[in-house]
Amino acid sequence: MPTINGSVFMPSVLTLIGIPGLESVQCWIGIPFSVMYLTAVIGNSLILAIIKWENSLHKPMYIFLAMLGTTDIALSTCILPKMLGIFWFHLPNIYFESCLLQMWLIHSFQAIESGVLLAMALDRYVAICNPLRHATIFSQQLLIHIGVAVTLRAAILITPSILLIKCCLKFYRTAIISHSYCEHMALVKLAVDDIRVNKIYGLFVAFTILGFDIIFITLSYVQIFITVFQLPQKEARLKAFNTCIAHICVFLQFYLLAFFSFFTHRFGSHIPPYVHILLSNLYLLVPPFLNPIVYGVKTKQIRDHVLRMLVFRKIS
Repeated sequence: MPTINGSVFMPSVLTLIGIPGLESVQCWIGIPFSVMYLTAVIGNSLILAIIKWENSLHKPMYIFLAMLGTTDIALSTCILPKMLGIFWFHLPNIYFESCLLQMWLIHSFQAIESGVLLAMALDRYVAICNPLRHATIFSQQLLIHIGVAVTLRAAILITPSILLIKCCLKFYRTAIISHSYCEHMALVKLAVDDIRVNKIYGLFVAFTILGFDIIFITLSYVQIFITVFQLPQKEARLKAFNTCIAHICVFLQFYLLAFFSFFTHRFGSHIPPYVHILLSNLYLLVPPFLNPIVYGVKTKQIRDHVLRMLVFRKIS
């Protein structure tokens, strides 16, 4: 690997050290992480199977839930196998191109998940505020367009950040990344070259995706609450509100973790590094872990089908 003035020129292999400061207990940290991953894969796969098999669930709300479950499985699978390789099997090395691919996949799936959450909020807005037009507005063609749009938005906005690293950052102080996966700023900060463009574009993408989505989600739910509280009957208000509880829980845990991780990583210089890394890991692992639990408990149709499957297996 060529070096110039102590810097490394385009390292072919990078080393992920895991969680700096907690190397001695990483093997134990991997246990709850692996449980969260298995729960995420099994829970989301179960929801996907139920939605696929039950024709009564082929509605926009559940189709968006299937999109969310698919994204959650893909997102957690992008990060955890390699992370457990570091924690349990002492396999920290990763090819530079593989690191960029993992980075692109992780940030793209994060952006897709945010877009799906926005679509779910708009679906609830139309269903509650304009129910007579819901079936007309959220047609099958629109659902396909939404799926393609959120995927293309993620790919188009994330790709330039990868190209900026590949084409503009040639020299690195070290090939060791103080992280448990290939995160954008963790890699960019290793470069000797000027990284201002990378930082600015990273902030632009974060605020374009998360900022745009959270503004419209908030506006949708403000209008939903106004409409719900104007309903004359208490039972109708409770029923309408109950259809939104699961969505609200998912929105809050996703965006609160996202912004807490984002701001501590960039502006929390006084916070120990292992706190940054743990927050980043939890941001990626907690939503896929909690989403199927939240929807399984709070969504009656999903809960009923799960109970029916369990009872049928017990009888047989």
